[in-house]
Amino acid sequence: MLIKTIRGFKPKWGKNCFFAENSSIIGDVIFGDNCSVWFSSVIRGDVNKIRIGNNVNIQDGTVVHGTYQKSSTIIGNNVSIGHNAIIHGCELKSNVLIGMGSIIMDDSIIKSNSIIAAGSVLIQKTITEENSIYAGIPAKKIKDISKELITNEIERIAKNYKKYSGWYK
Repeated sequence: MLIKTIRGFKPKWGKNCFFAENSSIIGDVIFGDNCSVWFSSVIRGDVNKIRIGNNVNIQDGTVVHGTYQKSSTIIGNNVSIGHNAIIHGCELKSNVLIGMGSIIMDDSIIKSNSIIAAGSVLIQKTITEENSIYAGIPAKKIKDISKELITNEIERIAKNYKKYSGWYK
């Protein structure tokens, strides 16, 4: 894995984190506990800060970045970011599932207990509702989320990735 200090900022992380060998974590990036960054992912805090809570999994091929002097990236707890997503200068609250290939643009806010469907694009400054599912290009709310989806998808995937990362240690 590439852990790189830039502009005086060195990445930091909590307990029990897993970083795949070919992942890159650069600059002003701080992780909580029990996080995982999977193969070919790039977490690039060179132009703005990136803050990541506990129990977050950033799956293969994902890019997390921000915009210089404008938009940092903040990720809450129990967040799963699907393969090949782009998370750019936005905020993901806690208990969020970002589907594979989704793009979340600057100054967007994904509120808690939400799912962004695979392949969705949230244009700049989109603010979602809590307990909702968004899909499409540009993404729009398609329905309220059920307690079953929160438990059977958002929570299950976050727990599973904690288990999967243990296989690699």
